[in-house]
Amino acid sequence: MADVAREAGVSGQTVSRVANGKANVDAATRERVLAAMRRVGYRPNSAARALRNGRFRSIGVIISALSTFGNSRTLDAVATASADEGFSIILMPVTRPSQGEVSGAFSRLNEQAVDGVIILIEQHELDQSEIELPHGLPVVVIDAGGRRDHPVVDFDQASGAIAATRHLLDLGHETVWHVAGPPESYAAERRRKSWQQTLEEDGREVPPPLIGDWSSRSGYEHGVQLAGGPEVTAVFAANDQMALGLLRAFHEKGRSVPRDVSVVGFDDMDEAAHFWPPLTTVRQSFDEVGKRAVAALLAEITEAGTAGAISVPTELVVRSSTAAPDPQ
Repeated sequence: MADVAREAGVSGQTVSRVANGKANVDAATRERVLAAMRRVGYRPNSAARALRNGRFRSIGVIISALSTFGNSRTLDAVATASADEGFSIILMPVTRPSQGEVSGAFSRLNEQAVDGVIILIEQHELDQSEIELPHGLPVVVIDAGGRRDHPVVDFDQASGAIAATRHLLDLGHETVWHVAGPPESYAAERRRKSWQQTLEEDGREVPPPLIGDWSSRSGYEHGVQLAGGPEVTAVFAANDQMALGLLRAFHEKGRSVPRDVSVVGFDDMDEAAHFWPPLTTVRQSFDEVGKRAVAALLAEITEAGTAGAISVPTELVVRSSTAAPDPQ
């Protein structure tokens, strides 16, 4: 920094302001300092900064089921939001959210020197009483129900599932079948319970839910089963990928969508608008969840935040895969 100051003809304090992105430097001086940095090959030393101000500008992310659409999109959103705030992320996957794996992940992240941790584990094991999150690091949890005394960021799963079910009933369908996600998933459980509650409150028959695993394959297999029942006129799938499998199964079995069967998904993945027919679904803003989670963690890091639940709204997007039941 002293070399840069001499080269640019400014004080060391001015170089420090430019290196740290402070706004109180005029444009001409900033450009002169940046040019001097390039000439002398100056690079900010993050380790030295951390020793000086106690911040590493790094966020740890503990995640399970990286391959699922929701988790991968949420991770992408967290990474983007972190970069926008000048933070890098260190990813720590866990195969099963047991006490040993979660504690081990925290220990490894501590060795990597992070300022805080975002946890993206949707399985029920995270909420069991024997799973305790280590103290000493700010923590934000994504998609884990109302657990603990840490900030929790999640979609309004209940209102999304209610809107999907209500949409099909309002079209005139007698009841709505449901292809649910895996039982260990919080999101799947909330969607299933809200579907069931909506039918019960409306005095409708509640068909037995069919349990999938988020994959198009599981949606297809359940679709083959459902296609054989003429009483099945409306299906709510817990995610778009299972809805895609349903569409293929109904097509193969000669059940037209939406003339014979209406289908609603959940997520609004980019491809949903290009399914055939284009899929009615519940939109989740993964970008917003990433921003909210990073903002909540930064507030924890600076001790400006308080624990609580942050709910991100969902939105029903109506396309061509739903219609009133065929009177024939």
